[in-house]
Amino acid sequence: MKTYAIATIPGDGIGLEVVPAGQQVLQALADAGGGFAFTFEHFGWGGDWYRAHGEMMPADGLEALRGKDAILFGSAGDPKIPDHVTLWGLRLKICQGFDQYANVRPTRILPGIDAPLKRCRPQDLDWVIVRENSEGEYAGVGGRAHQGHPIEVATDVSLMTRAGVERIMRYAFRLAQGRPRKLLTVVTKSNAQRHAMVMWDEIAQQVAAEFPDVTWDKELVDAMTARMVNRPASIDTVVATNLHADILSDLAAALAGSLGIAPTGNIDPERRCPSMFEPIHGSAFDIMGQGLANPIGTFWSCVMLLEHLGEAEAAQRLMQAIEAVTADPALHTRDLGGSARTEDVTRAVCARLAR
Repeated sequence: MKTYAIATIPGDGIGLEVVPAGQQVLQALADAGGGFAFTFEHFGWGGDWYRAHGEMMPADGLEALRGKDAILFGSAGDPKIPDHVTLWGLRLKICQGFDQYANVRPTRILPGIDAPLKRCRPQDLDWVIVRENSEGEYAGVGGRAHQGHPIEVATDVSLMTRAGVERIMRYAFRLAQGRPRKLLTVVTKSNAQRHAMVMWDEIAQQVAAEFPDVTWDKELVDAMTARMVNRPASIDTVVATNLHADILSDLAAALAGSLGIAPTGNIDPERRCPSMFEPIHGSAFDIMGQGLANPIGTFWSCVMLLEHLGEAEAAQRLMQAIEAVTADPALHTRDLGGSARTEDVTRAVCARLAR
């Protein structure tokens, strides 16, 4: 029997609630006879670790994670710690340290969820957004000088490399190629950003020649937001820069019903290092510790984790259990207009898996 070593990093806020729920669901899946087992190792990094140690994770933290098969992550964010400290000190340190350059965010309307686009059928909104996850606007290049003076200056430089753009384009085209519609939209802003984004467009054109069976088009990011609302059925697979996809994927999750249901995978396609899976909803300190968090985003992230491990049948079983639970309005959490609690949804999914 194959045993997978999983690192769990709840992080901050409701991550402390949804990651244990995700672990519980994975264990229930294994217990139901999946032909595999899990060993979990907990890492208590995040805001509390920062207050105790002055850093979000230990300097040698990556080495502690390197031998794992996958990472299940909760959230990074604490109202008492600056956001750039929490993000760069934990999540981005792992993503960039392990070169998890493909951030993959599937979005669709799950059964039973009342999405805000009333004329949109569930089959019209079935997207995968591929986000370049290692450079671009979040490369970390920049600085500040003359702080506190009238001449104070601050810069953030969007850094794009040919190697970085080529590999994310190739990943997105290959992903689109494997989906039924074989359709890809390349998001850009090359009308205003006339250097890096023009290179982005040129490389998209070059890589497209390797995938003649994929139909692709190009859309300016501002027009893309309108297209997602007005013509959702025209979209299938999307590739965008670090910043653009960060924004568009939150819009996508909202259009599908809630940020609470949305998953993501930070993928190293070459499998040199473990990939990391997480819900996109953030730390949500306003509901922390109240048992109100929606764990569906974490469970769907576990589906992606299983797919990455090659356990396609188990991933399908978990997704079917998730869909059966979301189809029941009595099991909707507050973000979906219901009154169910985190433990209610978790228990229902586990019960489905046990059957």
